[in-house]
Amino acid sequence: MYTERPSSLPHVVAWQSVTPVGASEHRILPDGCLDIIWQDGSVFVAGPDTTAQVGAPVPGSRHHALRFGAGTGPGVLGLPASEVLDQRVPLDALWPADEVRRIAEATNPAAALQEAATRRWHDPDPVMVAVSAAAHDDRPVTEIASAAGLGERQLRRRSVAAYGYGPKTLHRIFRMRRAVALARAGRAFAEVAADTGYADQAHLSREVKALAGVPLGGLMSQADAA
Repeated sequence: MYTERPSSLPHVVAWQSVTPVGASEHRILPDGCLDIIWQDGSVFVAGPDTTAQVGAPVPGSRHHALRFGAGTGPGVLGLPASEVLDQRVPLDALWPADEVRRIAEATNPAAALQEAATRRWHDPDPVMVAVSAAAHDDRPVTEIASAAGLGERQLRRRSVAAYGYGPKTLHRIFRMRRAVALARAGRAFAEVAADTGYADQAHLSREVKALAGVPLGGLMSQADAA
């Protein structure tokens, strides 16, 4: 069972889950975020992904986590998102071991994660927050760069530090997630492609396969995770 709620920190979601008996493999789609996750007494960072991760279920396994959106994660971790891109890294490789141990052994892991993140919080780059909002709303991120007086190279450098990849990849990921949500709601694939800005259904299929690891039709038959 998976649940989530807004954290007290801006652009951060607190989520938790318990894996039920009989759960099938689930596919975790890229989302432009990084997470700090407590799982059964261990704590690790799930860096931003460029393609879906497939999780093997362990019945009874518990998770408590914070998902950092809008480029907020690097300020808390103390390193660019690109350094954990497509990786799962033990938190004690990045933070002092005693600090991580307190989280790992906490009777309330969710509260311990929240307290640690709050202590280390740095306000995110406002341009990167605007880039995330533009990509999420399917608006050209170049408009944000122009308004901020940034060139293409500057925008990409700051985006790679905040998200692990450039603004074009972020836009692709958000568009793919919109398309998948519409398809899961029962919309025809051709209609989904038109409504989310793909050239045609074949373009939609190629993009979903590149980012999710399977074609859209195959994705609909699999369990997914937020």
